[in-house]
Amino acid sequence: MPADAAQRVFELPDEEATQALARGLAGQLRPSDVVALAGDLGAGKTAFARAVIQALAGEDEEVPSPTFTLVQVYDAPVAQIWHFDLYRLSDPWEVVELGWDEAREGVCLVEWPDRLGPMLPAERLDLGLEILGGERRRATLAGTGSWAARLDAVAPA
Repeated sequence: MPADAAQRVFELPDEEATQALARGLAGQLRPSDVVALAGDLGAGKTAFARAVIQALAGEDEEVPSPTFTLVQVYDAPVAQIWHFDLYRLSDPWEVVELGWDEAREGVCLVEWPDRLGPMLPAERLDLGLEILGGERRRATLAGTGSWAARLDAVAPA
């Protein structure tokens, strides 16, 4: 692992534990952050992003999946939050049409980040969700750049 990288692993026994980790991560987010959410279909990427958004924008915030719209934008005190679902993207450069350049000034939560190709920034937080069975998940957080130093502060809230 490079010197400017760090990793943490969390075992999440149920959806509440996953939401608690999302809330803990939300407390560390700041403008220009990119969180790359990876995992199989049904691993909980959207549920995780929803919990982050509600922690930042308010519990009453309705957070639909951006599967068909590709992006949803939310206002929060910390910054605008851009929630991307790039599963249906056929070319990485299509993200520019979705407002990627403007989004990079806020907080970006990106499902299916591999679809970004060369547009995926080097400095980011990679969050991989792995299905262990039932509601159990394993979350692996790997941070580069400023995330390497901030990752220790991420804890379930």
